[in-house]
Amino acid sequence: MTARGWFLFSLMGVVWGIPYLMIKVAVEAPLSPSVVVFTRCALGAVLLLPFAARGLGGTVRRAWKPMLAFACIEIIGPWFTLTDAERHLSSSTAGLLIAGVPIVGVALARFFGDTERLGARRVTGLGLGLAGVGILTVPHLTGGDARSLAEVLVTVVGYATAPLIAARWLRDVPSLQLTASCLGLAALVYATPAAMTWPAAMPSASVVLALVGLGVICTAVAFVAFLELIKEVGPTRSTVITYVNPAVAVAAGVLFLDEKLTVGVGASFALILAGSVLATAAGPARDEGPVTWSTRQTSRADGRVESP
Repeated sequence: MTARGWFLFSLMGVVWGIPYLMIKVAVEAPLSPSVVVFTRCALGAVLLLPFAARGLGGTVRRAWKPMLAFACIEIIGPWFTLTDAERHLSSSTAGLLIAGVPIVGVALARFFGDTERLGARRVTGLGLGLAGVGILTVPHLTGGDARSLAEVLVTVVGYATAPLIAARWLRDVPSLQLTASCLGLAALVYATPAAMTWPAAMPSASVVLALVGLGVICTAVAFVAFLELIKEVGPTRSTVITYVNPAVAVAAGVLFLDEKLTVGVGASFALILAGSVLATAAGPARDEGPVTWSTRQTSRADGRVESP
């Protein structure tokens, strides 16, 4: 990857390594999943809409179908199912299950016409990264039932599918406009359910901080960076951040909560780092066919050049 790609990848690995803990804090308050999703989406939309307002109407009219699909598959569905699942799952369990996103993404990429061959190096990287996540999180797995596990599976499929939609049909949509409009739509969808389950008393300061962190850092900032990461490295490589996220969560516990750094944790970090490097490496040459994300251009009869 380029230096910019590694920067965005590292940023997303950190920023999306903390939502699981924040969501857990919120649902144990307890706040309903609708309140949590509405709050983070509304905060993100309010922050981004002033910067994305110019030309937003034209963008929505031109690309409303893939934008709607992206909002439903990446935000409206998965954020609710993940939040609801964490009422019964530990954040470690949720992080481990979400780490299956790159594997599902590889399978779905074929359906979307991505003809890139992974090669042995990237396949090995995916396997090493998943093994590292397993070593890291298995000792901390707690809770869960059939419903919560099914909800995380829905989240995994959504997280693996949405980047493919963004790469194929939303390439020319500015990241700020796509993020702001999708978050605004999600906030509208959850406004009524959130109002119906709004807490009678003001949540504690820690819960409020968790919600603000979810809305500002893990939503507004993170989503813009994630869309830029998809543009920079492609949809399949961008999902490898789900290997790094659990490692970041554990590292935060060691640094800020005085949790122990064991040999197993060190080994898992090494596997995740090695797996991430290999899984995000450039793959073999692509076969001719549908292009998911490229800069290939075609000439028009009038002499202008346009992207396919």
